[in-house]
Amino acid sequence: MDVAHCNLDGNADAVEFCPHDSYHHVLAASTYTLQEGDRPSRAGSISLFNVDADLGRLDLFRRIETAGIFDIKWNPVGGCVSPLLAQADADGYLRIHGLECCSDEAQAGFSLREITDEKISSAMCLCLDWNPSATSITVGLSDGSVSIASIVESQLETQELWKAHDFEVWAASFDTHQPQLVYTGSDDCKFSCWDLRDGPSKLAFQNTKVHTMGVCCIVKNPNDPNTVLTGSYDEYLRVWDIRSIARPVNETSICLGGGVWRIKYHPFVSGLVLTACMHNGFSVVKINGDKAEVIETYSKHESLAYGADWHREKSFREGKRNSTLVATCSFYDRLLRLWMPESVLQDSVL
Repeated sequence: MDVAHCNLDGNADAVEFCPHDSYHHVLAASTYTLQEGDRPSRAGSISLFNVDADLGRLDLFRRIETAGIFDIKWNPVGGCVSPLLAQADADGYLRIHGLECCSDEAQAGFSLREITDEKISSAMCLCLDWNPSATSITVGLSDGSVSIASIVESQLETQELWKAHDFEVWAASFDTHQPQLVYTGSDDCKFSCWDLRDGPSKLAFQNTKVHTMGVCCIVKNPNDPNTVLTGSYDEYLRVWDIRSIARPVNETSICLGGGVWRIKYHPFVSGLVLTACMHNGFSVVKINGDKAEVIETYSKHESLAYGADWHREKSFREGKRNSTLVATCSFYDRLLRLWMPESVLQDSVL
């Protein structure tokens, strides 16, 4: 069911609800727009919205101009008291913004203040992920490199930078149960895992045969230490059972009919994921053991489906409508939508 929508100021590629208590109503959306000409540039922005789930309202708090952004992520709850938003941008920078409350009555709401930045590389920063304690961030780069940056006394410092893949790295994520492990995926079709204890160039495992096109996203199941999901341009969502660091021991897959660009686990319902499928809209997928089933699709976007996230407001989850809210965005039509999957919290899913 559609709730609200708006157009952003540039090509929309990521949306993220703030996971921190008291800030669940804050939604960040980022853009990347290539400005062609004699001196081409890559411009971007971050827009902050207030989301009222009960009233179905989507109100803009603030918008800041930046370099073109490929990825944004809030810091996980528990590692740091205050909400921080990290961005990976086309200028090769990793930037961290703090969420601040505006004291001026004429500027009510929240704003972002850049706290620190780090020039990771002359290549573009394409993706990022926080470790569970919010003390380090891994970044995937357009030249095939992967970086680990740590936050030391509110400042970013590059700790490691190594050549991990032959082409662009679109996925780089920490293992939430074993944060010494970092998963990476690339346009070279390789799905890799690195053990940071053994030096950054030490592979824990690498699969080069399963993905027939580039690996776009990698997500660890927050409730199951053995399950990792990957998404690929080859249109498959893959469920990996990793019982051994040496290599994944089992893998199943489901075709979603479009390149699987982003995967988000539901914050309350175990085994339920939201996927952005590029040329085929958005899908809600139920994963139970080695079985995966599409239980709902959303096709109201008319451009590349890139950004997707679940709302985390518990009071809405427990409300009379018995559903949950989703934010999605699409690229060229610059569209941000809020909608409620009809099947998510029904008894058949739970």
